[in-house]
Amino acid sequence: MAKGRIEIDSERCKGCNLCAVACPQDVIELAHTQVNTHGYSFAQAKQLERCVGCAACGIVCPDACITVFRETREIK
Repeated sequence: MAKGRIEIDSERCKGCNLCAVACPQDVIELAHTQVNTHGYSFAQAKQLERCVGCAACGIVCPDACITVFRETREIK
């Protein structure tokens, strides 16, 4: 079973929302009540436990703000 994890550099994020649209597991959303030091609403993980590590979010991010980690574990 594959399990993924993402890390988002919120200071580099410009809030384009492409990652949230690309995520098939609905893991990412824009922060609605917070902005980074540049004044942008940034992407954040809302349901990180659903991440499968597909990397769709990282591929579409124009500012390379997302790092994707993927683990493969055997089911016993």
